Amino acid sequence: MRTVPVVAATALAAVAARRAHDQAPFLRMLGSSIARPDAAGWVTDFLNATHHQRPEHLRDPSDLRLALTILTTYWDGHGHRRLGALDALPFHRAFGRLRLRDAEGAPRGTLDRAGLLAGAERLLGDWFADAEADPSRRGWGIAFRTRADREAHDPTVRLRAARVGPLTPPVLAPADQVWHTYAPVRAASAEGVIALLTRPEVWPGFATELGRFTPLRQGGLAGQTFEIEIMTPFAPRFPAYTRGYVTITRLETADDPAGLREWVDTLNEAMVRIGRDEPVVVPDGATPLAAFDLTTHEGHFMGAARNRLVLYEHEGAPWLRAAGTWDEMPFPLDQAYRRVGRDMQARFWGEGDAATSMLHQIATQSGGAV
Repeated sequence: MRTVPVVAATALAAVAARRAHDQAPFLRMLGSSIARPDAAGWVTDFLNATHHQRPEHLRDPSDLRLALTILTTYWDGHGHRRLGALDALPFHRAFGRLRLRDAEGAPRGTLDRAGLLAGAERLLGDWFADAEADPSRRGWGIAFRTRADREAHDPTVRLRAARVGPLTPPVLAPADQVWHTYAPVRAASAEGVIALLTRPEVWPGFATELGRFTPLRQGGLAGQTFEIEIMTPFAPRFPAYTRGYVTITRLETADDPAGLREWVDTLNEAMVRIGRDEPVVVPDGATPLAAFDLTTHEGHFMGAARNRLVLYEHEGAPWLRAAGTWDEMPFPLDQAYRRVGRDMQARFWGEGDAATSMLHQIATQSGGAV
């Protein structure tokens, strides 16, 4: 006698799920393009063990980057198929016993850098540690056996499982969009920043505990598409992972000073006129050196949006600064953004520190080797 109510409830639940799916396409972006949903549990556990589950004073974003490199290198070495539940077995054989120890830098259940390298040797081979430490054998978040392997790598293989939908720039009138800029970050070297940013294959090396950019196409910055893997702290020490896609839709450099100056002047004027008590992005008297627009694709967690990154010199120092514009977000994306997204976005784009901010990583690494 309860069949009809159960069927009706199931049907209503299906309709509700479909409506949520349509209204919040970002839900389709949970996880990573290199791992299937059935791998989410062990992949998340592995990454958490290297960072979020360790005491805060023992956390180091370079350990998390190493763990991500191990995962991506394993994926690259297994035919670029999406990782699944069964791939937990070789990872357990390689790292399981190491997590049972209680080391000074890694309490029981977690992994420090020494443990990650020891496990990676079992999982991938004794070549990995040297390759991971060699910039000429590292790129796209992968450590390669040889330089020739790196040179032969085709980053478009990751597009097979990526969900790169159409571009979704803001569509509302500029006055109806949200305009916001973040605190500037001082860099070690303007030349170093340009050298890093113009090599998209090294961008995974700027990953922080909040996110990582991985390029999906051949070539440099112009027209480059990135997969952004975002670590969302829905629960303390147990973040969830989601992703989004952005493409560089405009690139201005000092090779075209008129175009670069027009980009800066237009952004400065709109930020002050439309933004709510927002400052100019590039200060008066500063010299812009490079700038580009990052436009979202369908399913991005920011909705219809465009972010901008600019490098300029001011008062004898180089500075990096991000500025974004986006349409008002629909429910429930707006609620998620208010709860956790706004603070994460601000920290990632410059108002955090080296553990959370990609701009701080770029600024710091601009003074040395990647």
